[in-house]
Amino acid sequence: MKPGTVVVTGGGGFIGSHLCEELLGRGHRVLAVDNFITGCQANIAHLRANPGFTLREQDVSEPLDLEEEVALVVHLASPASPADFSRLPLEILSANSAGTWNALDLSLAKGSRFLLASTSEVYGDPLEHPQREEYRGNVNAVGARAVYDEGKRFSEALTIAYRNFRGLGVGIARIFNTYGPRMRADDGRMIPTFIRQALAHEPLTVFGDGQQTRSFCYIDDMVRGLIAMAESRETGPLNLGSPDEVTVLEVARLIIELAASSSNIVHRPLGADDPKRRRPDITRARQLLGWEPKVPLREGLATTIEWFRTSASTS
Repeated sequence: MKPGTVVVTGGGGFIGSHLCEELLGRGHRVLAVDNFITGCQANIAHLRANPGFTLREQDVSEPLDLEEEVALVVHLASPASPADFSRLPLEILSANSAGTWNALDLSLAKGSRFLLASTSEVYGDPLEHPQREEYRGNVNAVGARAVYDEGKRFSEALTIAYRNFRGLGVGIARIFNTYGPRMRADDGRMIPTFIRQALAHEPLTVFGDGQQTRSFCYIDDMVRGLIAMAESRETGPLNLGSPDEVTVLEVARLIIELAASSSNIVHRPLGADDPKRRRPDITRARQLLGWEPKVPLREGLATTIEWFRTSASTS
């Protein structure tokens, strides 16, 4: 990576704040860009005293003008949880269209590498399992999840166009389910919802029969993967996530156990277009980046539950 500042859009978010922290720990200067529509000031409060860290409160849908040299632009900015799909649909589409365009233009102007944080949602409700990068997906373009799915698919297409027609060095990382401290308790995703319910000794809400599967990657592993992708010359897209597949019911029961909760499990109807199975094939990431997850689910969940317990008691 050439000398200069690393720009992280969405730097106040769950993944973004952890990435900023790790980059600072590696000696980089970091500029976080966030309008805090879903990010949280508390996520980066401990970074504010670091002389290498700067925060710019700005919507990425507005042009990103900087005087300083830029070594890398990482575009993470976008509401990303299921609860946001109906609450912030236009903001999601804007962050993944105008926002991606502006982040790419900044990278092009500064001659830096560009890393797009894409998503496993580009595969939709997959008919191929596990999902390889070559799989084109099974996506409902006008469904309940379309603003995010199609927003990210557009972002990928735009990123590749800048590579092919502007000569920009780019990388696309397709992020699968990631969890850990600093997730929003109310963001509608499975793990924070289950943890919040378990700590309150409320019933854990499982949609459908609970036999649908996911794979969960701990945040420290995901940050390592993103940095490995940023420091490489790989274009991708490359899947980043855990290849270990578990059912929703297994996760619910494990969280109840680790939280020492008296909660039971209740079932509700499955939502529209909710994927039945989701697991990445990470063969290419292993071969090209030398990366794979290391933190077992039980260990990562125990750490995350403790963070939620402490966070709730100090808020």
